[in-house]
Amino acid sequence: MQVADQASLRTGRVTREELSRHLAEFLSIRRFKDVAPNGLQVEGANLILNIVVGVTANQAFIDEAIAAGADTIIVHHGVFWKGDDPRIVGFHRQRLARLINHNMNLFAYHLPLDAHPELGNNIELARKLSFTRARVVGESELMMMGELGNGVKTSCQLLAAFVARRFNGRAVLYASSTRLMQNIAWCTGAGGSLLQEAINAGADAFITGEISEHHIHVARESNVALIAAGHHATERGGIAALGRYLVNRYDIRCQFIDVDSPL
Repeated sequence: MQVADQASLRTGRVTREELSRHLAEFLSIRRFKDVAPNGLQVEGANLILNIVVGVTANQAFIDEAIAAGADTIIVHHGVFWKGDDPRIVGFHRQRLARLINHNMNLFAYHLPLDAHPELGNNIELARKLSFTRARVVGESELMMMGELGNGVKTSCQLLAAFVARRFNGRAVLYASSTRLMQNIAWCTGAGGSLLQEAINAGADAFITGEISEHHIHVARESNVALIAAGHHATERGGIAALGRYLVNRYDIRCQFIDVDSPL
């Protein structure tokens, strides 16, 4: 577990309703047909003084937020998903009980945080990897394409090694390509399903967080390099950026807490 951004902690306040209303508009949540409810998932304190942001609302993260004195947590992966067992039992009960007993708000933003043009996961990955001419491509509007800086072309092995360095050694090259790499497509998280969109857009390589077995064969047979850098690792950027945004907007106390996941 790692706590980051502590140097930017300040004190301010905002109401739950004001924060909910602003983030709904800022992240354009009504644009998306999602597999999770975006916005307030668990209601807590009306006056928000101390926010903790992170990738996933798991038990360890909730406990860390409580220890940090948070009254509100904002995450990318919340506690409610379409198709889940609706019963409040087991780990689901434990998470909700901790939130309710400590009067904590839980906000979650899934696809809206992936796609946001200023601080979403995709644009933050572009910044992390110094890709140029980053732009949204494909029918889903959840994938971006860009280029290696200064017109550079390189092998897929060197590209994968560069991505691995930027993501703490976790990136894996699952499918090689004989092309020289310049046009790169990417989608953070479990973006393997967008591989065909990347191929159709003319990508030399596709970078995502998590893939399925059949994506490897599709990439190999299409002569496109396929790199996975971790679902959790590729989705740290957007939520951390959202925390910094809230500090600047509301002069509020906010910190990013990272409970790591190897996937």
